[in-house]
Amino acid sequence: MKGSGTMGAAPGDENSGKPLTRKAGKIGNAGKTGRASKAGEAESAGNADKTLYNSAESSAKALDRVTVSAKSSANALGKAASSAAGAVAHSAARAAEGVSDASRNFANHASGHLTLIGRVYGVLVLLVGLVGVPYVGYAIFDGIHKFFTGRLHADPLDLTFLLTCAQAVVSLANAAALIVFGVMLLRDLRKHAAQWAYVLMAVTFVQGMLSLALQGLGPGVGLSLIQIAILVALAIALDPALIGERVVQRKLKRMDEHDEYIEAKGAGMLGRDPSGKGYVELNIFNVFWLFVVGCVGGLIVEEIYHLIFFNEWQDRAGLIWGPFSPIYGFGVVVLTMCLNRLWHANAILIFFASAIIGGCFESFVAWFMQIAFGIIAWNYSNDWLPLFGGKTCGKYMFFWGLAGLVWLRELLPRLLKFINLIPWKWRYALTAVMLVFMLIDIAVTLMAFDCWYGRIAGLPQTSPVARFFGEHFDNAMMQHRFQTMSINPKWSGRG
Repeated sequence: MKGSGTMGAAPGDENSGKPLTRKAGKIGNAGKTGRASKAGEAESAGNADKTLYNSAESSAKALDRVTVSAKSSANALGKAASSAAGAVAHSAARAAEGVSDASRNFANHASGHLTLIGRVYGVLVLLVGLVGVPYVGYAIFDGIHKFFTGRLHADPLDLTFLLTCAQAVVSLANAAALIVFGVMLLRDLRKHAAQWAYVLMAVTFVQGMLSLALQGLGPGVGLSLIQIAILVALAIALDPALIGERVVQRKLKRMDEHDEYIEAKGAGMLGRDPSGKGYVELNIFNVFWLFVVGCVGGLIVEEIYHLIFFNEWQDRAGLIWGPFSPIYGFGVVVLTMCLNRLWHANAILIFFASAIIGGCFESFVAWFMQIAFGIIAWNYSNDWLPLFGGKTCGKYMFFWGLAGLVWLRELLPRLLKFINLIPWKWRYALTAVMLVFMLIDIAVTLMAFDCWYGRIAGLPQTSPVARFFGEHFDNAMMQHRFQTMSINPKWSGRG
């Protein structure tokens, strides 16, 4: 039984091997199919990569084309903007030329009516100059000859003598300038005539001040004022920068100043010297408001000082109207102008420079008040180190030095910030109003001093101006207003 079972298995092996072969074939076929499938997948992935690469390359090329197109568009826009700007600039230039030509034609048309008047005035000033030069020259030569030959006795240091000599020299210079000015008018050299008009304004002003000091309010001062008024009118009419052009130039200048104002304000340099050499920019706006602040601040400090050390409140104002002491206002301006470029210098140098400048300025003011109106407002003869006859002294020169140092280092920067608080829109209007008021106040004060002097000296007060001041600004009012001043005609230099 065991043997039959074994022998029966042998024939069955052949039949059983066929399924195994078929299985092996299936497995082989499956392997081929798997390899083929993987190859296909790899090929598909490669094709996808190629597609992505081609797409990226196409995108890059498209981006390059967009960039080139953008550059072309930008260039085109730039050219268009440049062309537009050029066209606008050309149009503006043409418009400006048109305005300039129109204004020039208008001014030339208007100046045609002034030519005859200008030539007539030119003849008059030429004749005055031709007569004045030899007349004043002979008077100067004759005075010098008499002085050295002993026929004229005068103290060379006498104030009246010095003022008379200065007046003679200025009169000679004025006469010579009138000759040149007259020739310029007759030859129609308008540009040069305008420049000489400005020169004559300064000379005439000095001549009027000397006449005021020596003769008081009289024909000399009146003629000087009339001549200055005529010179101002002629300077406006003669200047080649004619009326229309001046209007345009003022508007353009105002725009430039506004731009500079905004720029300086943003940079924290408003009011500062743009060159960097000085601290503050010395323009009319800054100088005028420094003067005003100096007038008020100096008066307050002086009155408080007098109250503390003398236990008395005293009105120490220097003008008819308002809380102003002009000596401090002018002192602040003089110190600022002289020390502006020393603001970064050594403190000792600033101190001594301020002491010398302040002492000389104080002496000059005292000298002028005395010789012009016989007024003595202060006398330091009994103080330490009196100088110039007590018009200043070492004690107050020390105060001037200290004040200059504190002013330049501490007060000026803060004051400049305070002044710059005035808004741009108010600057010109407020400055113009205050300037006119201060000029009127100073002029009225000087005339009141002159009439006060005349009444004390016993001079006849018959003119309308003298009667007006005698009624509204009599001796009692003047003494009450100017409590520190003493007046005596014998102290003056009028003779």
